[in-house]
Parts: sequence; structure tokens; C-alpha cells
Amino acid sequence: MNKEQSGVLKAWEATVRKTHAAKKRANSIFGTITMATAAEDDLENHNEKGEEPYLVEKILPNGDYFTGQWYDNFPEGQGKYLWTDGCMYLGEWHKGKTTGKGRFSWPSGATYEGEFKSGYIDGIGIYTGPSGDTYKGQWVMNLKHGHGIRLYPNGDWYDGEWRRGLQEGLGKYQWQNENHYIGEWKNGMICGNGTFVWSNGNKYDGCWDEGLPKGNGTFYWPDGSFYVGNWSQDPEEHNGTYNPSESSQAENIDWDPQSVYAELADCKICPRENVSIMPSQKVLAWYTVKTDENPRRLSVDGRASLGMERPDKMHMWESDDDSNDCPEPRRESDSEISCIQHQHDDTNPKFNPDLPLKVPKIGKRPGETISRGHKNYELMLNLQLGIRPAPATSLDLKAAAFDPEEKIWTRFPTEGSKYTPPHQSSEFKWKDYCPVVFRALRKLFKVDPADYMISICGNGALRELSSPGKSGSFFYLTEDDRYMIKTMKKSEVKVFIRMLFAYYNHVRNFENTLVIKYYGLHCVKLTGPTQRKVRFIIMGNLLRSEYIIHRRFDLKGSSLGRITDKSESEIDNTTILKDLDLNFIFKLQKSWFDEFCWQIDRDCEFLEQERTMDYSLLVGIHFKEIAANGELVPCGSRSPPGSQENESTLPDMEEHILDPKRWGAIKLGMNMPARVERTIRKPESVFHLVGEQTGECYEVIMFFGIIDILQDYDITKRLEHAYKSIQYDPTSISAVDPKQYSKRFRDFIFKVVCEDT
Repeated sequence: MNKEQSGVLKAWEATVRKTHAAKKRANSIFGTITMATAAEDDLENHNEKGEEPYLVEKILPNGDYFTGQWYDNFPEGQGKYLWTDGCMYLGEWHKGKTTGKGRFSWPSGATYEGEFKSGYIDGIGIYTGPSGDTYKGQWVMNLKHGHGIRLYPNGDWYDGEWRRGLQEGLGKYQWQNENHYIGEWKNGMICGNGTFVWSNGNKYDGCWDEGLPKGNGTFYWPDGSFYVGNWSQDPEEHNGTYNPSESSQAENIDWDPQSVYAELADCKICPRENVSIMPSQKVLAWYTVKTDENPRRLSVDGRASLGMERPDKMHMWESDDDSNDCPEPRRESDSEISCIQHQHDDTNPKFNPDLPLKVPKIGKRPGETISRGHKNYELMLNLQLGIRPAPATSLDLKAAAFDPEEKIWTRFPTEGSKYTPPHQSSEFKWKDYCPVVFRALRKLFKVDPADYMISICGNGALRELSSPGKSGSFFYLTEDDRYMIKTMKKSEVKVFIRMLFAYYNHVRNFENTLVIKYYGLHCVKLTGPTQRKVRFIIMGNLLRSEYIIHRRFDLKGSSLGRITDKSESEIDNTTILKDLDLNFIFKLQKSWFDEFCWQIDRDCEFLEQERTMDYSLLVGIHFKEIAANGELVPCGSRSPPGSQENESTLPDMEEHILDPKRWGAIKLGMNMPARVERTIRKPESVFHLVGEQTGECYEVIMFFGIIDILQDYDITKRLEHAYKSIQYDPTSISAVDPKQYSKRFRDFIFKVVCEDT
């Protein structure tokens, strides 16, 4: 450092000490960026203790360079970090993370200037690409999210709403040839209602789907004539009427509506820019004070690659009762209360805040492969033979498609028939319930028919998940973990068929619904003396992930019987824990939290209207930072002694942001970066559903959804409620009126899920 720079740094340091919070702008080599509120508060707290950040200049072990304010082995305040590849960050830091206002530049010439949060581009900011394209607006976790204006290199521009990096909501896109569209967008494409105006004055106003007119719409000419009708790229589905005006031109009469699709083919939406690496992916490297011999590598967002396990696929299953159909037997309530009292000791981290939390041991892959000789081997063959999905033609279904009598029986003789293949199983009959509806649901959920068949009917055998629960249902899991198959009672089938119309409309209207996805409802009737019928439903596996799911919780908001009877040492990562096992508060970023609350309300209103209860929120957590000794690493803390960097193949969430094929991977309830805060249960509040918050937080990736939605509040549940109310507090039991259940469920969920401030 030359004398001039040294003098500037000393003057800046003196200014910081006098102001006690660095509230004045630092007139130094760091530029004129105002300190973030969080950093100001933290600096003030340090100064009250007689401590404050000090200036450092470090050439780091990997050749990177940092100069700026430093406190407790982390950058704190203003600082500049220069990577050897030419990337540079200049701005504010808090606890070692880029937080506040700053500027990040790439070697390509691209820059971002604006707000950061926990290492991510988050807030209001301007991105300028290497080709001169710009985006000015709102960001959330490196993605455009909110209102923003994008200017493209070719002269196109978009002004409107964004969600997860893509145009979604209301917006205007104008091409360089002055054609423009104003209306609704979805997943980066024109979709919904909107108006397209050509530069020659022609205009289409109506419905759109995947960037093209689809449904009711009207085409206008400048002379006042118009064409109105039902639009489709398929000429056979297209029909309409031409209405001339008094001054109509003769060529309009011979106009072909299909020419509109050819004209729109030239109006392409500019693709999303390809950012080589995001700021939160850049690695920081420095020596900690106590371990100068062993450099610790951290990313800008503060993540340490410590003791991470190799990724695995984990699973969930749905149930009809409080037992959640877990492998372990359900214990009586008195035993469970004794279990709580027994577990309340100083050796359990759920009750002792001085004990560190550890990642649970990795359990065996659940389920028994159904091979030849298994009692249900023939049933599996029947199921795989019967699945024959066909693509849906339309999402606009007629009422007849939902008729309870809308079912198709197919006979599968051993020798085969005109419509069925020969097989080694005994002859059976196969029933498809409301097949048109379920084909539409699979299309709505973007399930490819071929992939669906391969998952369920491919060479891989199904796995039977342990013993059935109290309901008597069996569960099967496909080899690729995508789908769960659950056997059902006739009464359950009736409930689902009754609510199928409402379910279809709900999942169609609310794309981000947390309600579990159902893909098919079928029945196998075995011929012969038994004449046994087996009904089953196919649904999505909520917790299928590339990440290890370390903790699973099934949460209802009731307390009676809502605890697992395993000791801490017996719990592994496949154990499904319950309400009284919960020792975390889940913290979502503001925009996600707002969307979560809104969607939970919509989903619960739907379930309440359908008079169902006993549903639960299934939550899966993957902890991002784990020390070599298995302890969880809290946010912003130093590496525990003995921890080492682990070269792991664990997929990084940044891949979802950079890989266009995975842009949709992060959504409400799926692959969501979040934080959890540890809670502690006290002796006097052991039966309270929410423990006391400790302030100790961990970075996680969350998965969640609402399961078990098919339990009707029938006479059985009414009697259960009456019987248990005599012995226990009526508010603590699961079986309650759907309206009361919905309110209690929401009240509880909104206590354990909060906004991360």
C-alpha cells in the first residue's frame, strides 16, 4: 500500500471511531456507499462494548485480495474484495456476508449496483450486461422478482412484473419494430388475457396460451372491421365470424386467421441472459485468528462446505391418522405422555440449549422391494399392466367428466386380448375412475405420459413401505421415488370422487397450491374365488430431492399423541417427527412468507369447504452447513474445532439459478432456501406446541406440502371426537370439526413459520 492510500485509510479509521457507527460516508478508496442499517446497529453494539471494526488489508492464501473493515474474523462495514479471476465486490458487509448497498463487477464488463442481502442480490438494483442490456428493478435471491424494467441488446424492452427471474403477472413487451403486447404473463411467456398491437395498426385482443392466441379473441383492423371467434393453432378447432365495416378493404374478406400465427412467429421474446457466476457463488478465503495454519473457505453468503454428506434420494408417505403410517407402532396416549416426561432430561438437545444440535444418522432406504415370491408381487404386476396414460386434449372439462359413474373397466386375460398384452399374472379386471379428469390433472402438473409410464411400469420394481398404519392402507414407492401409490378404502374413494371437481378447479386456479398432487385413481378386481378389489391412488412424493432430507416433520397443530416414541439416538433422517418433537421456527424471506400465508389460507378454505380434516403440513429440511463431527453450524459462526472442508458432490442451489432447465426448481414448497431458528422446550411448557426461541439460526433448504386431505368428518370421526373429549382437552385432539380444524391448523402453522427479518 502506498503512502497516499495509507493516509486515506488512517483518516477513514479515525472518522469511523469518532462517529461510533460509520454513519458518515467513507471518503476513501471504497467509494461513497451508505452503510446498511443492520451494519450500523451492529457497529453501535460493538462500540457500546468498547469494541469496533478495524481496518485490514489481506492477500489471501488463494491469491484473492481484501481490504476494508474487519471484526471478529469477518468483514464488517465497508470493504473491497478482488478475486483472481477479475470479479470484484465493493460495498457493505455484515458478519462476513455482502449485505447492504454494493457494486459487483464481472471480468466481462457486466455490473450490478444495488442492494445485497446475505450474499445474494436482493432488493432494488441495476444489472448491466456485457452487451449493454440492463435490468432495473426488484430482486430476490439473485432473481428478478417484483416490478422491473428490462432493456434488451436488440432494442426490445419489457416493463412489468417478474417472478423467480421470469416475466409473470401484468407487463408490456415492445419489439424493436414497434409491435407490442400488453397483458398477462406466466413463466416468461405470454399467457392469459392481453392485447397484441402490430405497427400497422392491426390488433388482437383475447386469450393467450404459451405465447399464442388460444380461446376467445377478437382481431381488429384499423378500418373498423373485426373477426371474433375461438382461436386455435389447429385449424379444425378454430372457428369465428368476420364483421366488415362500411370502409372495409376487400382483402380483409379473404384473410386467413391462421396467418396471425405465422406473423407472431417472428415476434420472439428475448431469452434470459446467461450470467456465468452469481455473486453468492464467489468463494471467499481467509485465515481465522485461531486456526492460521488451516484456511477456511467460505462463499460470500457465508456457507462453509463442512462435512456435507453425499446426496441421496429420500422419501415421504401420506397417512390417514395420527400415526402417520410410520414403521414404529403407535403407542397409547398415556405411554406417549410418559415418553415426553422420560425424554425431558439434560441429555436431550430438545430441552438443553447447551447441547449442540447434530445431524441425524442416515437411515436405510425405506421399503422392501417387491420381487417374485412377495405376497403382493402379482398385485404389482397388475398395477403396472393397468397403467396406460394418454395425453390430455384440453384442460377445459365438461361436467360429465366428473360424474361418479364415469369409469372404464378393462379385462386383462392371461393370454392377452385386442387391447391388452399377454402376461404371467392371473386374469384380472382394471378400473379407471374419471380417466379424462386425471389425464387433465397430469397435463396440468406437467407430467409427461411416457415418463409417467416408465416410472411406474418400467423395469424397476415397486417398494412396499413397511407395515400399514391404523387405516390399514399400504404404501408403495416407485424405483425413481417420483410417485407414491396408496391403497384406499371404498369410503375414501367416494370422498375423493365427491370432491374431485373442486380439487381440479382449486389446483388449476392456484398454481402454487401446497395441496398434494394426485395423478390417478384405479381399482384392480382379482378374478377367481376371492373376487377381491384393491383400490389405490397415485400421488407425488413431496420430499423427493437431490438433497438429503435431514429432518421430517408432520405438523397438525394438535398435541394429543403428537410425539414420536423414539429416543434421540434411535431417530434417523427417515423418521417422521410430529408436533411435540418440533424444535425449530421456520423463517422465510418476506416475499416467500407473504406467498406462503396467502396460499395456506386458500388451501385451508378449500379443505374446509370440502368438509375434510386430519390433514397436516409435511416439512422436510436439509441443513446446508454441517461440521465434520456431525454438529450443525449456526449462521455466522466460525468452524468448530477439527472441522474440515469436505469436497462434496452435494448440488448447490446456485445451479438452479444458472441452469435454464432448472429455473423452475425453486418454488413455493420446493427447494426453498430459508433459515430455521432453534427452540427449547421448558419443563413447564413441555406440552406447548411451540418452544422458546433461542436466536440460534441455521441455513436450510426446505420442502413442504399439505398431505392427508381425504379424511371426511364422518360418523366415525365424530364418535372419536366425542369419546376423546371425555378423557382429554377437546382442543388437543386431532378429530375435530373441519372449520375448527382449519382454524387451529392455520393458527399453529403461522406460529412456526414466520418472516425472516
